[in-house]
Amino acid sequence: MGSAEQIVRIGARSDTRQRRSVQEKREIVEATLVPGTSVAQVALAYGVNTNMVFYWRKLYREGRLVERKKLNPSSPRLLPVRISDVAPSELIPTNSGVAKSAASAPTIRIEVAGKGQLTIAGYDEQALRMVLECWLR
Repeated sequence: MGSAEQIVRIGARSDTRQRRSVQEKREIVEATLVPGTSVAQVALAYGVNTNMVFYWRKLYREGRLVERKKLNPSSPRLLPVRISDVAPSELIPTNSGVAKSAASAPTIRIEVAGKGQLTIAGYDEQALRMVLECWLR
């Protein structure tokens, strides 16, 4: 039996994909942001498919390339809130165009019994998502 045996697996895929942490993905994306750098060259240097790097760049631009920490449901997360004594009429300009757009914009209202209320009107959903994700880190 002088011939070598060869094992062929049919239908079984070995999982050879390399799992990268969010920090590694961010490092790769940031390397592509250097002026004069080719995304394909960076992908090749890190051993990553170029299309995957373009996808990570999209997530990075959208602020979605962040670590996801698991929250313990038994312990509540508190966010810092600052309450001011400024009346709501002082916060929204009396210019009718601005007041009208602020009134039709989505609002977030937080009320604390006996303490006051906080209203956020006309927020940008993407910016708010980025702020909340940073706070939850």
